[in-house]
Amino acid sequence: MDAVRTVLFRIFFYGVSIILVLCVPFAALFGGRFLRAYSNFWAWTMQWSLHAIVGARLRIEGTVPEGQLLFAGKHESYFEALELTRILHSPATVMKRELASIPLWGWAAQRYGTIVVDREANATALRSMMRAAQAARASGRSVLIFPEGTRVLPGEAPPLRSGFAGLYRALDLPVVPVAVRSGSVWPRKGLMRPGEIVFRFGEPIPPGLPRREIEARVHAAINALNG
Repeated sequence: MDAVRTVLFRIFFYGVSIILVLCVPFAALFGGRFLRAYSNFWAWTMQWSLHAIVGARLRIEGTVPEGQLLFAGKHESYFEALELTRILHSPATVMKRELASIPLWGWAAQRYGTIVVDREANATALRSMMRAAQAARASGRSVLIFPEGTRVLPGEAPPLRSGFAGLYRALDLPVVPVAVRSGSVWPRKGLMRPGEIVFRFGEPIPPGLPRREIEARVHAAINALNG
């Protein structure tokens, strides 16, 4: 049954995604605000299809905070990459350069206002990321980063990438850790399964803390659902 759910979900969701991506140039004509609403519709489509076809449901723990913040999330599946942008009212999301190089999709993501980063970044690339993040802050947007750098398997807790601490220092914003459990429903490889996806929002951590302290606190908080 899991195989049938997986096939049906992929046919529906990826089919819809291809149509939406192909229509992006037309959506972009209406500006960044419309693109962000367009992205929210894509996220809603994903959540609906996961619930209706796979049998997944989302539970949110804690309070989704208001105001301009730096959000640091766990990353186990594609689900949170889209759904968190909807829940958090279209933050500027840090995205790896490999995704930005995908034809049409990468162009649309940059029009949306993503912040592109090279995971093997040198100092020049990191400064470019900081400038883009500070521009997003100046425009009033929050910023979302997955500080472990990539999707991980459930239970894995790799160290945070060095760019997170630099971003935290440059933005001078409170950071809200978001623990995520989604990989058992939408695994990186294998079949999708019905179950519960969980987002747990932690308490805001103030700006200005030493690097070791902020990295330790965020790492512990985003991995709070492991095990």
